[in-house]
Amino acid sequence: MRGSAYVVASIGRAILGLACKVDVSELIKVPKRGPLILVTNHVNFLEAPLLYSFLYPRNIAGFAKAETWRNPLIGLLATVWECVPVARGSNDMNSMRLALEALARGKILNVMPEGTRSHDGRLGRGHGGVVSMAWHSGAPIVPVAHFGGESFWKNLRRGKRTEVGIKVGAPFRLREPQSGRAKSSRLEAADEVMMRIAELLPPEYRGEYAGRSDGYRHTLPAEA
Repeated sequence: MRGSAYVVASIGRAILGLACKVDVSELIKVPKRGPLILVTNHVNFLEAPLLYSFLYPRNIAGFAKAETWRNPLIGLLATVWECVPVARGSNDMNSMRLALEALARGKILNVMPEGTRSHDGRLGRGHGGVVSMAWHSGAPIVPVAHFGGESFWKNLRRGKRTEVGIKVGAPFRLREPQSGRAKSSRLEAADEVMMRIAELLPPEYRGEYAGRSDGYRHTLPAEA
């Protein structure tokens, strides 16, 4: 499978290099190995091939909706990328188990807490699944923000390359929830994870988290 991943990553970088002008200089800040949860904003289809292609050969896994495997080509890519299938619209405990197993094996787990594409690049509200993964695994979290890719299809029709910026933040961990406050702590911590992504984005992309300055009560530096 690693041989297939090398081929896919090489082709991905070549295609993305033709269609996009990607500043990948900050990706060197992503640790070379896990266990690690990499959180990023979800704009369109572009972030998955960007991350998998330009972070290779790092051992990274992510999530994909279960229907992905109905398409032979896209399903093959999801298999090569070792994606975890997610049944949308349900509390999919099997995907959580597989994600925790990936972290236990030392993988980098890519999570997009918004759960759905924004298309315009503006941040939507984050969901609490990433918080549960961090609590159960104890893995540090690294925020990665990208911007510019929302113009991909418009630029492609014009024969123009899309400029994509990528910013990587400092690793952090989530504090354990206070006794009796797990549910509220989970939601508050999810917002703090999203705020870590938001602070890496230009102001016009911060969406739900524009102007937020609630502080970070649920997060602490990874080395703490």
